[in-house]
Amino acid sequence: MKYSIQKIASILGIKNQHLLEGEITQLLTDSRKLNYPQETLFFAIETRQNDAHKFIADLYGSGVRNFVVTKILPEWKSFTDANFLKVGNTLHALQRVAAYHRKQFDIPVIGITGSNGKTVVKEWLYQLLEEDYNIVRSPRSYNSQTGVPLSVWELNQNATLAIFEAGISQPDEMKYLEQVIRPTIGVFTKLGEAHQENFSSQQQKCMEKLELFTNSNVVIFEEDNKIINQSADMMVLLQKSFCWSRKYPDAPLYIRKTEKNGERTTIHYSFLNFDYSVTIPFTDDASVENAISCLAVMLYLNVKPEKISERMMKLEPVAMRLDVRQGKNNCIIINDTYNSDINSIKIALDFQQQRKLERTMKKTLIISDILQTGLLPKSLYKYVAELVQHGRIEKLIGIGHDICENSEVFTVGEKFFFRSTEDFIRSEIWKSFENELILLKGSRKYHFEQINELLEQRVHETVLEVDLDALVHNFNFYKSRISPNTKLICMVKANGYGAGAVEIAKTLQYHRCPYFAVAVAEEGIELRKEGISTPIIVLNPEVNGFEELFSKDLEPEVYNFRILDAFIREAERRGITNYPIHVKIDTGMHRLGFLPAQIPELIGRLKSQKGLKVKSLFSHLAASESWMFDSFTQEQIATLEAAHREICSQLGYPVWKHILNSAGIERFIDAQWDMVRLGIGLYGVSASGLSGLRNVVTLKTTILQIQEIPNHETVGYGRKETLNRDTRIATIRIGYADGLDRKCGNRNGKVWINGKYAPIVGNVCMDLCMIDITGIDAKEGDTVVVFGENLPVLEVAESINTIPYEILTSISPRVKRVYVKE
Repeated sequence: MKYSIQKIASILGIKNQHLLEGEITQLLTDSRKLNYPQETLFFAIETRQNDAHKFIADLYGSGVRNFVVTKILPEWKSFTDANFLKVGNTLHALQRVAAYHRKQFDIPVIGITGSNGKTVVKEWLYQLLEEDYNIVRSPRSYNSQTGVPLSVWELNQNATLAIFEAGISQPDEMKYLEQVIRPTIGVFTKLGEAHQENFSSQQQKCMEKLELFTNSNVVIFEEDNKIINQSADMMVLLQKSFCWSRKYPDAPLYIRKTEKNGERTTIHYSFLNFDYSVTIPFTDDASVENAISCLAVMLYLNVKPEKISERMMKLEPVAMRLDVRQGKNNCIIINDTYNSDINSIKIALDFQQQRKLERTMKKTLIISDILQTGLLPKSLYKYVAELVQHGRIEKLIGIGHDICENSEVFTVGEKFFFRSTEDFIRSEIWKSFENELILLKGSRKYHFEQINELLEQRVHETVLEVDLDALVHNFNFYKSRISPNTKLICMVKANGYGAGAVEIAKTLQYHRCPYFAVAVAEEGIELRKEGISTPIIVLNPEVNGFEELFSKDLEPEVYNFRILDAFIREAERRGITNYPIHVKIDTGMHRLGFLPAQIPELIGRLKSQKGLKVKSLFSHLAASESWMFDSFTQEQIATLEAAHREICSQLGYPVWKHILNSAGIERFIDAQWDMVRLGIGLYGVSASGLSGLRNVVTLKTTILQIQEIPNHETVGYGRKETLNRDTRIATIRIGYADGLDRKCGNRNGKVWINGKYAPIVGNVCMDLCMIDITGIDAKEGDTVVVFGENLPVLEVAESINTIPYEILTSISPRVKRVYVKE
């Protein structure tokens, strides 16, 4: 749908302002995701970490002419052909526009909230109801204060049902989302501990979430949950509730019993005094609860029980994250077969563009028919072709009847079309893919997992899974703790602490990280080869490495006169002036750096040359994580401050200073100064015990074999451990060659499997190790977590008397890195 800019102004209550003509189809809050400039309305949202007003000039240069702002900056004076709608709060303006748009549709709208299960219930409802309705739903987990209005904006005249999820992390947020979604059907999934830190109690959080359903016709939730039930009663929602219960037979939906059998669960239920059952292809408790929520929605929508039973059996897992994997022939695979609607295609193409910083890789899209849009195929694929063009796709593979019939609308240089996935596989053109960045975007029925298996380079079942969303969360978490004028230097040395420096740097560069730091020049060169343009500090440069530093625009740390003199000579020889360097002062750690007594001589050397220019002066805290050494830390801070004053007074130009590492950011925020260096905290480990970080890396493997070993037998090399009972032993595919420390053996270490801990038994082998799974429901092929969310790397490190840094950086290159993102 289109709105004139005059109509938008009216919605926002802006009167008597002369506006140039314009039609709006796109709402934008992230300047990096611009697709259709002339039809875009940009909301310059201000947060503690960022002020989007600073991106308006760039957007204007890209063709955007309509902006919602809270202030008018002098540099926009020449933008005479642009419209600026000034409001008090741009986020609320975005929500107001989306709320108006929502009111134009008289269709069932399902609003989903809760602590867990929102996205799964949303996607399962889509799977279960797509035959009956043209559904618009939130892309991925777009459930935030900005995500919800952007989701609701996608409502169109073809929609007959909408499903939106809403999440909050602060009090008083849900009332704004309620006005935007205005659900007619409310679903409360589960009340858990997520985001509890901002609420005084579980009941307060529950009542805040229930605000979403104030104007709903019906609210669906579990009656057995006392907090939800009491909260709904206090908010006068019980009279319109459609509860389900395992305890109360008089509940609208009574769950008589659940039976687990192999890979399936049968749910026996009573509805309107009749008994029925449905079977789902899942056995975990969370999936059973999510399925019951879906069952209640379908019953309320008058879907016949036999139809529900038929569809429930076909439910498919919801892969809520796209992942990035290494492909064959130097290809990279972005697997995003989570869903395939218009919104998710936009998001996936944007993510693909983020990954393509190395320009020699060809951008390839493999896409299936897009189902249940309500649009005529010709109109649909014309729009898809526009997205493909904006996404700068160079090779297109279309799979499905409708996309084949409309192949002529695509103007890509290389394009191939197939009626089915089987036809594509039989063609064998996939064997010719080389040096390509391949995005897989297929609807479930096309089974693109078969294509992924063909293209992916399979080297090892042990994988290190890196959660890019968690990484960004941690980046923003620390960013929120410092001044907007303080620059974050993100440490990506040691291959990004084992996580993979290239993907880490690409993600952080996209999120406007101002600086990176690596240990040696080779690490910086690798990032430059992959298209990283962010400034990079090299912490341990070689004397003879100036050519590499200069040619790749890398900024060296200088820590002694030998390095300084060598770089001065080389800069003079090349006729270079003002090349940036970062000078390290030894304030007490006594590893590297100029001693305070050497500062007068250092000043003399720096003033006598023109080739180098000091960009920053810094030092390293020795024990910032420990309160026992706080007085020593304060001495280090004071020493650097004194050195900085002395050097700046002599050099005659400003020099940045920085001393805080991750623990320093957490504990000594008064010394944040011009820059701070974020290392282990970025990867989810707080050196000082600070809460609020998310786990970034998860090391996973699989069970190869399970054996029943009798009492008194020994396990492993050297017969180091004798069993004291009959024991169920599983052999897993990880050993010290993968980075599992041998000290983890003989029950010093443990793993996490199917919700329980299992100790490591006997000596760790080179490629394998054994675990005790007695009493654990596990089978061959099951996933085993070596460290991750439920077994933090800090806990693993402490169990063998080492530090998380060593655990993370010891992961072998043969362990495949998989990058995931919601």
